[in-house]
Amino acid sequence: MENIFIKNIKGLVQVGEDFPERIGGADAGQIPIIENAFLALEQGCKVVAYGSMEDWDGIDDWRNLEVIDAEGCYVLPAFCDAHSHTVFAETRASEFVDRIKGLSYEEIALKGGGILNSARALAELSEDALFERSYSRLEKIIESGTGALEIKSGYGLTIESELKILRVIQRMKEKSPIAIKATFLGAHAFPIKYKNDHEGYINEIISDMLPAIANENLADYIDVFCERNYFSVDEMERILTAGKEIGLVPKVHVNQFSTMGGVKSAIDQGALSVDHLEELNEADIKALVGSTCMPTFLPGCSHFLGIPYGNARALIEKSIPFALASDFNPGSTPCYNMSQIWSLACIKMRLTPEEALNALTINAAYAMGLQHSHGKISLGNTSPIILTKAIPSLGYIPYSFGEHLIQRVFTKR
Repeated sequence: MENIFIKNIKGLVQVGEDFPERIGGADAGQIPIIENAFLALEQGCKVVAYGSMEDWDGIDDWRNLEVIDAEGCYVLPAFCDAHSHTVFAETRASEFVDRIKGLSYEEIALKGGGILNSARALAELSEDALFERSYSRLEKIIESGTGALEIKSGYGLTIESELKILRVIQRMKEKSPIAIKATFLGAHAFPIKYKNDHEGYINEIISDMLPAIANENLADYIDVFCERNYFSVDEMERILTAGKEIGLVPKVHVNQFSTMGGVKSAIDQGALSVDHLEELNEADIKALVGSTCMPTFLPGCSHFLGIPYGNARALIEKSIPFALASDFNPGSTPCYNMSQIWSLACIKMRLTPEEALNALTINAAYAMGLQHSHGKISLGNTSPIILTKAIPSLGYIPYSFGEHLIQRVFTKR
């Protein structure tokens, strides 16, 4: 195994021991950085030593050593993307033009586009072809700086296609050099077959899909799109309850277009995260105070659909930790680049670069159940690490939003 020694690092970021599991309030604006630092890695990304160059006392008998001079460059933990839909068959570029011509996301969905469009394309594609397309995307995602990825199903909407997606995610887990978490999102939309029979589809999810998923151990989490024209709060509760019975932890789509009481209900159901939150009211914020649930904002979706950005500053004022994620998908957020998400969070949500980075690392790792291993640079950790190009400051990454500034990503070998 090749050992790596990175020297003369301009700033070694999010580094140290005994990090909290979550960071909120005033603390969210603080990032530990060692200037003029070194970092020693084994097996690709296992941290064995770090510190100031002034404290470096040499290398003892390392063979197969790669030495990297990182003068002018930053080193930071790879981003954790806690919400994505990376496994899909085709893009939905035609709907992009529909939106330019004035149709909303909801209007496109109501006429048979949107999620149903993706489901039709996926049903026609073989599992092997779906895996090849999805893994090709994953390689680009890793190159862009993501070191842990949650992937949802939900573009199947039949037992055959939902299992196909989850089996592809399982194959990606086995091959990938980064951590991947699988989420079952059969309750993403109602198939045309069940347009006027919601009860029939919910029964299919509970009675057919969930037992099959449990039999193959295909998912870590269960999700529901709780929103007007999709699944009601009561329907969400029934599906989450059934998922928990087979060991799946809830992670919920909620408050994308409206507030329906879904945030409090999801928290009461033990949700690890509530995601989207473009719309938030005082009752939602009150429910989040003191909870163990991680609110997760998806600014890429707000940008692409032209809908409001989540009010992260309101959560900071209440000392509520929050995460940021990509929502990478073919319909509402065709962007997996977390540097872009960082930039949107700063520009559109008025977050400082430090507040946003904590949401992309420490808090995002928590939203994936990876808080003990990811989102930080600590001794013994084997989570991926980013080396930037030479840049004037850490905040230059979200500032220069059109520039690719990641030089290399170190992963397990």
